[in-house]
Amino acid sequence: MLFKLLRLTIYAACRCYFRIEFRGAEGVPTEGPVIIAPNHVSYLDPIWVSLPVGRRLRYMTWDRMFAVPVLGPLMRAFGAFPVKVETGDRAALRLSLTHLRSGGALMVFPEGSRSRTGGTQPFKPGVIRLALDTRAPIVPVTIIGGYRAFSPWHRFPRPRKVSIIFHAPLNVGPPADLSESKDHLREQCRQLERIVTAALPAGPVPGLTRDPQLPARGSVKAGIHTRSSD
Repeated sequence: MLFKLLRLTIYAACRCYFRIEFRGAEGVPTEGPVIIAPNHVSYLDPIWVSLPVGRRLRYMTWDRMFAVPVLGPLMRAFGAFPVKVETGDRAALRLSLTHLRSGGALMVFPEGSRSRTGGTQPFKPGVIRLALDTRAPIVPVTIIGGYRAFSPWHRFPRPRKVSIIFHAPLNVGPPADLSESKDHLREQCRQLERIVTAALPAGPVPGLTRDPQLPARGSVKAGIHTRSSD
């Protein structure tokens, strides 16, 4: 009950502040294992994507984020669990597998870290391996406007329009020939990336400049990472 009230409150706030809109969320499977796979541009991505989904989602978040006032507790309430990105957290991976095998819904960011430019980064194959291991369909999701609303270079969210597009579930099957498994994995990963990026507006994100005092590189992991897949 408390979670439903919190979600309704956050939903109303996002509708007012970000003019957020959702498309295709009714296509997310309501039961059984499923992987939600969005592009990643903001700390708020997991919360935005969770809002229209009628079932609880779990997702990995850099363990240090749980110490951030307000944001940390909010992410935990929306299903986040910590991952130690510096050491390759096998326990977090096992938790993800267990959650999916028990019929749960898991959000995975195939890029592995937030975009520093607003464009998409190459998708990593970990999400495909998870789908193969658990036979979970993947629901690609495109986040539009999130970078302008709350990029890594913003200290606070800005009132910019955000759109969340849920695509049809993608069922990943094993290769017909095991000798072609690596090629099959790469092709499935590219297909997922094409679905997500095809809905993004063409051209650079307008009106943004990076603070020269901030580092040019850096990442906050919120996806599935294993040393074997990355």
